[in-house]
Order: sequence, then structure tokens, then C-alpha cells
Amino acid sequence: MYLKSLTLKGFKSFASSTTLQLEPGITCIVGPNGSGKSNVVDALAWVMGEQGAKSLRGGKMEDVIFAGTTGRPPLGRAEVQLTIDNSDGALPIDYTEVTISRTMFRNGGSEYAINGTSCRLLDVQDLLSDSGIGREMHVIVGQGQLDSILHATPEDRRGFIEEAAGVLKHRKRKEKALRKLASTEGNLTRLADLLTEIRRQLKPLGRQAEVARKAQAVQADVRDARARIAADDLVTARTVLEQDLADESLLVQRRAEVEAELARAREVEAGLEASLREDLPALAAAQEAWFALSGLRERLRGTQSLAAERVRNAQGSSDEVVDSGRDPDRLEADAERAREQEAAIATEVEGLRTTLEEAVAHRREAEDAASEEDRRIAALQRAAADRREGLARLTGQVNALKSRAAAADEELGRLAQARQEALGRAERAAAQFTALETEVAGLDAGEEGLDAEHEAAAEALEAAEAQVQRLRDATARPTGSGPRCVPGSTPWRWA
Repeated sequence: MYLKSLTLKGFKSFASSTTLQLEPGITCIVGPNGSGKSNVVDALAWVMGEQGAKSLRGGKMEDVIFAGTTGRPPLGRAEVQLTIDNSDGALPIDYTEVTISRTMFRNGGSEYAINGTSCRLLDVQDLLSDSGIGREMHVIVGQGQLDSILHATPEDRRGFIEEAAGVLKHRKRKEKALRKLASTEGNLTRLADLLTEIRRQLKPLGRQAEVARKAQAVQADVRDARARIAADDLVTARTVLEQDLADESLLVQRRAEVEAELARAREVEAGLEASLREDLPALAAAQEAWFALSGLRERLRGTQSLAAERVRNAQGSSDEVVDSGRDPDRLEADAERAREQEAAIATEVEGLRTTLEEAVAHRREAEDAASEEDRRIAALQRAAADRREGLARLTGQVNALKSRAAAADEELGRLAQARQEALGRAERAAAQFTALETEVAGLDAGEEGLDAEHEAAAEALEAAEAQVQRLRDATARPTGSGPRCVPGSTPWRWA
């Protein structure tokens, strides 16, 4: 395994795409100060996952992107591709060539890829750590680091040698195992808390389920009782409604009869008024005749008085010489005729008085009949008004009963809906109780698997610690005068 090529695009001073072809053996890059030799080493560290800007001799990670010159504008991204020859299969991947690429954008985004496939930084680190290379495997010795190694204490030097020997991979695996163990312990703690909480809630939930079942039974009884009461009220309301409808039909019939009687009374009243109008001329004529006869009687009385006065005067002057005036016999005859006329007039007056009295009596009877008919019509009108009021009251009662029936139907619907909802809540509570019981049973059954996993992790940790101890013992034995650089396929690997 060796580095085959290194391609830089927009990385620091490499604005254009630059590819360095490397051959097996020792490769040296020479040049004056400021020519970019250190940028090549920074590119190697950067593409292998370096995350520290100071390790790349910069203030922030965006400084690795070409910043531009007076004759060339800055770029928006930096990309480095590292191609490794994997013919010997040192890298745990089924490719003879492995290309690792890293792209950095000026907005801070970063992308990794292995053979053109996007991946994570962790994937790149795992791939390189299995082969003994990487940004933390001391395969890259920067400026000033060699002096620190040469002047290091035996303990620090031992640490460098251990990491160069590949112990870091096992250390990271140990740390990962420890993190998993800590996470498992946290999960076990949370699981125990959850079991405690669930066990604590089981009894209240059981009591609640029992109460829910009892409440469901009570609610069912209440619904049945309400339904029976509503049914009884409905039957009673329907009975009252039927009775009211029958009474209403009777009242309608009676109203029709009263209206017929009222129509007949109005016809009689109209007939009486017509008769009264027909009798008015006769009454007026009788009154005129009576007035005329009264005047005639007064005139006759005046004539009679005058005749009597003349008779007295005639008897008083019988001894005197009778002048040559009117003849007394003639006057007697005139008086007799006057008396006869007076008798005839008196007879006629009596007849007219009788007719007048009959007309007055007939008029009084007609007025009395009209007053009686008016009183009867008023009574009929009052009765009709009372009937209408009764009909309105009965109509209101019928409407109220209909409203009560509709409200009873709505109450039945609402009770049915409430019953369905209560059944649904009871089913959900029962399902929740069953699910909790199942979950508790599953948690109780899964404790054995967690214990087994914990034991396996503990055994793996012990095996890793034993392997680390063996490696430390192996590296503690003296193997030579010190570290040496072995030329070959991996020019920066320590052995």
C-alpha cells in the first residue's frame, strides 16, 4: 500500500487543479520558502480528517480555500483527493485503488467521499485507522514535532511509540465500548425508572379500569332508566296529544255550530230590521193622523165651547127682541150637526188611537226583540271568542307537547351517542391497560437480554484491556536503539 496521487483544487496556494503523482519509495518535495511545500502536508492531513484550523496553520477552517491574488479572484471551495494503492488489501475495502476526497465550501459546508460515494468523517477515520494511518496515527510529522520527540521524556516517548504502533485504534474502540457501556447503563437506569413508574401506575390504572367498568355499568343503567322515563313521557305526551286533538275536533265542530247559529241570528236580526223599516211609514202615518186628530179635537172643543156660550147667551136674552139675525132652529141644527161630527170625529180618533197604540206596541215588541237578538248575538260572539281562545290554548299545549316529544327524541339520540362514546372510552382504557400489561411483561422479559448484552460488553472490555496490556508489555521490551524510519511502501510510517 502506498500513496499513488494527490490532487489539489483551490486548496490554499493551489488555485488551479494540481495533481502530484507518487511512486513507491521515498518522495521528496523541494523548493524555496513560500513555494507551498507545507501546503502539501496540510492537504494530506486535511483530507484524512483534520478538524483543527491551527494544525493547518490557519485562523479558521475557511482559510484553506484559495483567498485570491491581485490577478485572480478568490474561489468558493477547496477540494483535495487522495488516491491510495490498495493492491495488497491493507485497507478493509474491496478496491485496488481507494480515492478519499474532501470538499470545503466558503459557507462552511464540508463533504467527504470514498471512491465518489458520499460518506461521513467517521467512515474515513475508521477506514484509515484499520490500516494504521490517519491524522492521529503520527504518520505526518510536522515542523517542530520531531524536536519534541527527540527531547521527550521516556514516558512521553513511550506514548508516541504506542500510538505509532497502532494502539490508538484499540484505545478508540475501548472508548467506544466504554461509551456504549455508559449508554447501556443509562438505558438500564431509565428502564428501571420506567419499570418502577409503570409498576406504580399499574394499580391506579387497574383501579381506574375497574371504576370505568363500574361507571360503564352505572351509565348503562342510567341510560336505560332515562330511556324508559323518556318512553313513558313520550307515551303520556302522545296520549295527551291524542286527547287534545279529539277535544280540538269537538271544539271545531262546536265552533261551526255556533257560527251557524250566529249566521241564523244575523238573518233573523236582518228580517226584524227589515220589518221595522217596513212598519216605520205606517207608524209615521199613524203619528201624523194622531196629531191631526188631536188638532181637530181641540178645534171641536173650541167650537163646542163657542156653541155653549152662544146657547147661554141665547137663553139669557130670550125676553129681548130678537133681531133679524140667524134662526135659532138653524143654529140648533148646526149644533146638532156639530155634535154628530164631533161624535164621528171622536169615534175616528178612538179608532186611530187604537191603531196608534197597536203600532206603538208592535214597535216596542220589535225593539225588544231586536235588543234580545243583540244580546244573543253578543253572547254568541263572546262564546265564539272563548272557543277561539280555548282553541289557541289547546294549540299551544299541542305545540308544547310536540316540542317535548322532539326534545325527548333528541335526548334519546344524545344518550345513545354518549353511550357510544362511553363504550369507546372504556375500550380505549381496556386497550391501554392491556398494552401496559404487555409492555411490562415485555420489559420483564427483555431484562435478561439486557443483562446478557451487558455481560458481553463487559467481557469485550476486559478482552480489549488485556490486549492493550499485552501490547504495552510487548512495546516495553527493548527492541533496538530507538525509533527508525523504514523506507518502502509507506514512507511516513513508524516501526
